[in-house]
Amino acid sequence: MTARKQQLLKRHRRAKRLALLLTLVLLLALAMLVGAGLALTLLLAGWIAHEAWFSDHLFYRSQSDYRYRFDAAVEFLPAHLENGRLRRDAGLEKNDALFLEIRLKSTLWGRLKAPAVEIRTDTERDCQTFELGASGVRYLNLTGLAAGEIRLRALRCRIDRSVQWLRVPCPDYRQQRLLVVAPHADDAELAAFGLYSQAKESWIVTLTAGEIEAGRYQAMGLDATTAARLKGRLRAWDSLAVPRWAGVPAGQVTHLGYFCMQLAAMRENPAEAKPSREADLADTRFFRSGNPFAMPGDADGQPTWNNLLADLRALIARARPEVIVLPHPAFDPHPDHIAAYAAVREALQDSDWQPQTLLCYANHLHDNDMWPMGDARTGVPLPPLIEANDTPLLPWSLALSRPQQIDKASALAMMHDLQTPLPKKRRLRRLIQTLLTNRRWPRGGLYGDNEYFRKNVRRQEVFWVEKTGTNQRCVQGAASGDVVSDAAPSISCKR
Repeated sequence: MTARKQQLLKRHRRAKRLALLLTLVLLLALAMLVGAGLALTLLLAGWIAHEAWFSDHLFYRSQSDYRYRFDAAVEFLPAHLENGRLRRDAGLEKNDALFLEIRLKSTLWGRLKAPAVEIRTDTERDCQTFELGASGVRYLNLTGLAAGEIRLRALRCRIDRSVQWLRVPCPDYRQQRLLVVAPHADDAELAAFGLYSQAKESWIVTLTAGEIEAGRYQAMGLDATTAARLKGRLRAWDSLAVPRWAGVPAGQVTHLGYFCMQLAAMRENPAEAKPSREADLADTRFFRSGNPFAMPGDADGQPTWNNLLADLRALIARARPEVIVLPHPAFDPHPDHIAAYAAVREALQDSDWQPQTLLCYANHLHDNDMWPMGDARTGVPLPPLIEANDTPLLPWSLALSRPQQIDKASALAMMHDLQTPLPKKRRLRRLIQTLLTNRRWPRGGLYGDNEYFRKNVRRQEVFWVEKTGTNQRCVQGAASGDVVSDAAPSISCKR
């Protein structure tokens, strides 16, 4: 799957280079025919259009169907859409994850401003947004809506009358003992703050210090090595402190201190130590001082795959989780996230304790860096899946109330890496998109400028259920060692 991400990136870059070359040739021709002034005006107009409509990393045709193959546990139920109205029957339990399969087609206006579906009940209102020009099968997330009449209004698109419910009857995982595995500080909060902050018992473990790309700290007058160490120390502290603010006891939060973007290399040579790329460190104990108990890797501090597995086995034995929450390697292409999934799977092979369930999340996507589209505090439709999956998928979603969303935004605001000021170019792009495409970002209060405040402070959190009692995996090939090249510009420890 990660090799596919590289193919998508290469294709995207090749297309942009070709478009740039053709644009330059056209401008030179125009300059010769009508003068340089008009050519420069057209160049400026072209750049504004690019920033408004073509700057997103969208690696598929927005007219493609989402081609999900669902697990047999997903119940397909008839739905009747008449004049934009359908009924959510009382038989659909409020705690069930509930999705609505629709087929939409963007209007001409939906190619300039993102198409969306407004969802209303007598007491609630939501708006779920899709790609510019989106057409085909999509899945609205209606988890958490009360029984009764639901009114749908298509904005800049048309909805086919043929729709159906997808009901996922899962237990309430908040009533079970959780272990949340975060490759980096803030991954647990981005994906599962609403879940772990409400669970009867939660354990949090962060695998890496996320110390690289510390240019912001060099601006304080620090050299590159010192800046990387400071960034890692701050993020290690964030990973320990923020879960405590959410109510997780200090004795149930750990940080392992391995090094950012090195997990895949550790996996390739399990006994070989992989030091930090930028912090001039080869000892994980530098970032472990806040841990509440000793771990096997503390014996020598070596950043090896074998030590990581030993740490995870010890933590699983101590926490005895019924549910492990971790990245989904089919949807999330970040190499550290893929390696985190593989490490948990491998650790479980030799563990005396076995959880009942894995809940997989995706903080990055292969195909669409902007997903979920739309505004903060709105719902989260199922993400793009353009190539049919080999392994059946079982989605589950948790609805978050407005106070819970505010708590999640507060938690993200405490994370140092999510408070990096936006570059001027990014601010200008946002201004253009706000004016021309109606895209909006949170302002003021506890919401920061980082894109994750828009993408992850939402009405729902979405996961993919995997039962550990079978040989089923989130993705075939997750244990194959296939990793994303470190050159991928859209994948980074720096948010």
